[in-house]
Amino acid sequence: MAKGHRPRRGSRAYYPRKRARSIVARVRRWPKVSEVKLLGFAGYKVGMLHVVGVEMHKNSPFYGQERVYAATVLEVPPLRVLGVRAYEETPYGLKALGEVWAKELPKDLERVFTVPKDSAYHEEQLRKLEEVKSRVAAVRVIVATQPRLSGIGKKKPEVFEIAVGGSGAEALEYALSLLGKEVRIEDVFKEGDYVDVIAVTRGKGFQGVVKRFGVAQMPRWHKHRKGHRRIGSVGPQKPAIMFYTPFAGQTGFHQRTEYNKRILKIGSVDKENINPPGGWPHYGLVRTSYVLIEGSVPGPPKRLVKLRVPIRLLKPREAPRIVYVSTQPWPPQR
Repeated sequence: MAKGHRPRRGSRAYYPRKRARSIVARVRRWPKVSEVKLLGFAGYKVGMLHVVGVEMHKNSPFYGQERVYAATVLEVPPLRVLGVRAYEETPYGLKALGEVWAKELPKDLERVFTVPKDSAYHEEQLRKLEEVKSRVAAVRVIVATQPRLSGIGKKKPEVFEIAVGGSGAEALEYALSLLGKEVRIEDVFKEGDYVDVIAVTRGKGFQGVVKRFGVAQMPRWHKHRKGHRRIGSVGPQKPAIMFYTPFAGQTGFHQRTEYNKRILKIGSVDKENINPPGGWPHYGLVRTSYVLIEGSVPGPPKRLVKLRVPIRLLKPREAPRIVYVSTQPWPPQR
């Protein structure tokens, strides 16, 4: 008689399934790009809607026809460049060589860490960075979000690094030219580009194996008096070892990366209002620039989402010509 087989419940690719260390996702890898530019940006998730656009990809069976695209709205206020950090290559990976901070830093930054106020400190940092310029292998800028400009009613900014493309000397020169200035989404990406989306998913707390792994429920009669929303056995008698077994535990609030999401539209509220009547549920009003990402994005509204130049390069496709943008959030509110 043939043995019964069934697929493994849950993927082991996402282990350990525990809470993310921070609500702000970390970018663990940056692509190697010859072009001198910033390799990432960040924005706040607003919600989902649908757009109607004309398909412009010539190999598509819908070329020249109108299609409906599900899209996610991200509000992307300008990022302020606070500092520049240079790295050198060592046998143990990248090691920081030096850094330089802008002379004038925003007052809200005091909510994150102690802000240096000595102007001579800036000149000393520049001098030290110039001495080790020949050893620079990678350059990253230290940026801060500006949540006060957005509609989420938040004051404390997020501070993180964004890599700069190009060779070490060129990247350093470009990064220093941005020091203390604002960077907009249009300076990094354009419509039709693919981006990697990195964020922390919506948290669901401690859940059982049925919701966490999709384990089949046992019948509610006969020998299952000890429960039906549970696993039948944690392992065989022989060999007397415990194989991979689904257990209850933390569900959601995991850092996830979704690759190659296409930018459908980059716009501004000043030119085109994207707010539904009464504002977005659980978010409020979009007050600055926004970007429409095709498909869904991890996380709930107000979650910080990082956009990165794709690490698995695809040939850019022309963005659809947008005909209509729905101002009703999805799913419809009752």
